[in-house]
Amino acid sequence: MHKSNLPWVDYSCPAPSSIHKITKLRGLTLRKQRPMEKVATRSPSRQSRYPDNTEATVVKLGTRNYKRVELLPRNTAQETYVEELISKRMVFAVGPAGTGKTLLAVLKAIQSLRSQEVKKIIITRPAVSVDEKHGFLPGDLNSKMEPWTRPIFDVFEEYYGVAETRAMLEEGVIEIAPLGFMRGRTFKYSFIIADEMQNATPDQMKMLLTRIGDGSRMVLTGDLRQHDRGFDKNGLKDFLDRLAGKNPKDISVCSFGINHVERDPLVAAVLGVYGEDD
Repeated sequence: MHKSNLPWVDYSCPAPSSIHKITKLRGLTLRKQRPMEKVATRSPSRQSRYPDNTEATVVKLGTRNYKRVELLPRNTAQETYVEELISKRMVFAVGPAGTGKTLLAVLKAIQSLRSQEVKKIIITRPAVSVDEKHGFLPGDLNSKMEPWTRPIFDVFEEYYGVAETRAMLEEGVIEIAPLGFMRGRTFKYSFIIADEMQNATPDQMKMLLTRIGDGSRMVLTGDLRQHDRGFDKNGLKDFLDRLAGKNPKDISVCSFGINHVERDPLVAAVLGVYGEDD
């Protein structure tokens, strides 16, 4: 396997199972109509606002300690999603904002990188507001894409810190790959996260899906009700329509509704005002 120059990735360490065991799903009893325990609300006091780095929440990789990655579903839709992230190579997550589509995908990507299932993480999404042209923004390509990838990198920085996340970008362990720059590439042993794909065109979707190579996984997220290009140019809807009635072995579609929103309750209320309460 490719050797990394990154000091925090120890490729001589023991087998993945001895480094990081996938946390058992808390939702295994949900389908038996047993409610899932919600995460306890902490007091807003200065002392308890943030969790401590106790032994239970830290994993040691090489010579460094990092926050442990746990895929803990909070509802039955997330439970199914986590199961598919573990078992399938290509997963579509479709539904409203706040349902954990992107968060759980990023957590699974970090988990896969740490356990050496993949050697890099690819991040992509349509940049509709500039029609895939990033020249007017300052800086290099990563800087130009920063406004669109910030929610994803917030998660990386929580688990690696700002400095090491930037170093991983420089080393190519994390790569930002805009759709307009992907043609002709094949991603091997990579975890590909394609966010906001309701704004991709059918041609972009086909091009992206055919970039997957040996040992790679791909997660595509989107909300069909928040498209900016219309349904006639909606690559996500186009592919899901083509997929209907077919059952490819390694492709899965996970659907979320407003009742699966796990952000602040106001998010669900706002979506209801916009008529997304069905």
